[in-house]
Amino acid sequence: MPGLVALAVGLAGIGVPELWRDEVSSWSAAGRPLRGLFAMLANVDASNGASYVLLHAWTGLFGDSPAALRLPSALAVAGAACFTALIARRMFASPLAGLAGGLLLATVPQISRYAQEARAYAVVACAVAAATWLLLRALERPTADRWAWYALATGVAGVFHLVSLACLVGQLPMVAAAALRPDARRVLRQWPLAVAAGVAPVLPVMALGRLQSGRQLSWLAAPTVRDLRFVWQDLFGSHQVLYAFLAMALPALLLRGSRRPAALLLLAASLPVGAVWVVSRLGSTSFFLARYLLFTVPLWAALAGGGIGALAALLDRPVPVRRAPAAVSAAAAVLLVAAAAAVPAWLGLDHQRVLRTAASHTDTDYRGAARLVAAGYAPGDALVAVGGDLNWMMVGPAVSYYLPAGVRPRQLFVRESAAAAHDLFAVECPVPVTCVGDERRVWVVTIGTGDDPYERLPGDQARALRTAFVPAEVRHVPGLTVSLLVRRPAAGAAPAPGRP
Repeated sequence: MPGLVALAVGLAGIGVPELWRDEVSSWSAAGRPLRGLFAMLANVDASNGASYVLLHAWTGLFGDSPAALRLPSALAVAGAACFTALIARRMFASPLAGLAGGLLLATVPQISRYAQEARAYAVVACAVAAATWLLLRALERPTADRWAWYALATGVAGVFHLVSLACLVGQLPMVAAAALRPDARRVLRQWPLAVAAGVAPVLPVMALGRLQSGRQLSWLAAPTVRDLRFVWQDLFGSHQVLYAFLAMALPALLLRGSRRPAALLLLAASLPVGAVWVVSRLGSTSFFLARYLLFTVPLWAALAGGGIGALAALLDRPVPVRRAPAAVSAAAAVLLVAAAAAVPAWLGLDHQRVLRTAASHTDTDYRGAARLVAAGYAPGDALVAVGGDLNWMMVGPAVSYYLPAGVRPRQLFVRESAAAAHDLFAVECPVPVTCVGDERRVWVVTIGTGDDPYERLPGDQARALRTAFVPAEVRHVPGLTVSLLVRRPAAGAAPAPGRP
C-alpha cells in the first residue's frame, strides 16, 4: 500500500511541469550513443553517469517525453516507500509502524517533487532505504547472501550519487548495537568487508568525480552553521512538515520499548547530514546541498512511523485511572500538532509550492520561448541562445527540446555541438563575427525580461549581431526574452520586412 500511494502521488501530473535545466542536462546526455555518452563522462559529470546510462536505456524503450524521462524517479520513490515501511516494521516490530512510515514518506513535498524529476535523487533514496533494510536483515542473521545484497544496494547508491555513501556513517550505530550481542560480534568483521565490496565499483566514479569537482561543484560555498540549521526544513519542503514529523517521532523516542530503535533511526537519519556538513566545511569542495541529502528522508519517515506505532500501543494498553487523563492528553496533543502540519501538505498546499519553485522551475519558461520561435519560424532562420558564462542555464538545449521536429534553426554561434565536443555544453565560435552567414533572420533567446534583445549575451556576440541585424520584434516569457532580428538593409536599400 505505501508503494502504491507513493506511486500515485508521483504520477499525478508528472508530465505537466516543463523540464528545468538539470533535467535538460539529463535529456541531453541520455540521448547520445553510449560511446559518446561515455566519452562525455570522461570529461564532465561522471558522478551522474549511472543516471544517464539508465535514462539512455529507458528512453530507448519509452521515448523522451517529460513523463517518460521522470517515470524512473516515480518508480524509485514507490520503492523507497516500500523499503521505508519494511524498515519501520522491522525496527519497531509493528505492522502499524511500517504502514505509517511508508505512507508518511509519500506526504513529504520534497519526495513527491523528486518523484517528478529526471535526476538520480529518487533512485538514491530508494537504494539507501533498501541498503538500510538489508543491513537490518544481515545484522539479525549475518549470512553471506544477506551481506551480498546489502553490498549491492550500497554500491548502487554510491554509483548513482557519491554523497549517498555518507549513509555509512549513520549505519555505524546500528552495527555497533548489534555487535553487543554475544552471538553477533562477527558483524564487526563482516560489515567492513561488505562495505568494501559495495564501495569497490564506486571507486572509478569517485576518482573521476574528484578530478571534475572543481567544474561541477565550484558554485557551492562552504556551508555555515545557519546552513546546517535550515537544511532540515529544506529536506522536507517546509518547516510545517518538519515539525509534524518531529512531533510524530517524539513518542517513539520517549516511550519505553521503542527508545532504542528510535535512537538508532534518529542517528541514521541525522549523522550523514552532519558528516557531509563537516567534510564540506573543512574540505576544499562543498557537497552540502539539501537534494544531495534526500536519501535521509525515508529514515525520518520510518522514525515517525515508529512514533505512531508506539503511540497506538500506548493507547491500546490499560492505564491506571489516575494516569489516564495525562496520557490521553499527551497523545491528543501530539496527534493535533502532527495533523495541523501534515494535512496541508497532504492536501497539496506545500506540494504545489515545492514541486516547481524550490529550484527555480518556473523562473525560465523554455517551452514558452520555443513556442514563440516555432510560431514565427521560416526555413533558413538561425538561433542564438545565451551561453558563455551562462551556458549552465541550458537555454539552447532546452529550447531545442521543446521545438517541433520540423523546426530546426541553425545554431549561429556554435562551432561544435555538445555531443561532438563530448561535453554538456557546445563549443562557441571564438570570433563570432566570422560565424555569421547569409541568414536573413535570427531568433535570439536571452535571460531576463528587459527590452534589450542582446541582454546577457557575450559582448562579442552582441556586437556581431548588431553589425548585421536589426531587431524586428521583442517578446517575453517568464524569465526569458525572445527577439527576432532581420538582416540590416544595405545602404540605400528599402528596409527588410519583419515577421511575415
